[in-house]
Amino acid sequence: MTAIKRYGPVILLLAAVAAVFASGATRYISLEALQTHEATLRDFIGAYLPLALLAFVALYALATALSIPGAVILTLAGGYLFGTWVGGTATVIGATLGSIAIFYVVQTSFGQVLRARAEANGGTLKTVIDGVRDGAFGYILTLRLIPVAPFWLVNVAAALADAPLKAYALATLFGIMPATFIYSGVGAGIDAVIARGETPDLGVIFDPKILLPLVALGLLSLGTTLFQRFRAKSGKSL
Repeated sequence: MTAIKRYGPVILLLAAVAAVFASGATRYISLEALQTHEATLRDFIGAYLPLALLAFVALYALATALSIPGAVILTLAGGYLFGTWVGGTATVIGATLGSIAIFYVVQTSFGQVLRARAEANGGTLKTVIDGVRDGAFGYILTLRLIPVAPFWLVNVAAALADAPLKAYALATLFGIMPATFIYSGVGAGIDAVIARGETPDLGVIFDPKILLPLVALGLLSLGTTLFQRFRAKSGKSL
């Protein structure tokens, strides 16, 4: 692998991170900025809906790949501007594409170095790598449904564990759907919340009526993965 092919992706990633923070673009990732520019955004969406959706997907993918803070705000914005289901779908697609991008960057550029350091140092990254290596789809799906590990760390760990791209992408796609549509629904109702003089409840995900089903789904996924692993070690096939 040539130096350009190996280190090109990470150089582009670092350059993009530097450009985003140098431009001050992150200050626009806020509910205040969304409300300030609402009229302009809605005019653009009304006139160019397909282009607006593509732009939002690209923006979300970029923010995910660069691990820019503000994912919840962007998810709320998707629901606010496009509605719960359209905005949520665009968010899921953008987040999945961004996750695939960082997965590719880690695998091609500095995977060997990070993998060696993780193996030597142990810790959370090593734990996630081992889990992914033993059962990629189920383990990643569980961590997406129950985010006990940071989103970016799961991306990196999956790449270091050489998870199959298809399993990684599908687990990410399905795993982020529940929380995404919940926050997209909150975003779609921002107008009514503000009209009452209130602020959106970003802690809604921790409501037992919402959190417990997510945890149950995650545990079901994890249980299936552990069962498959046990059967495999026992020399049986499912």
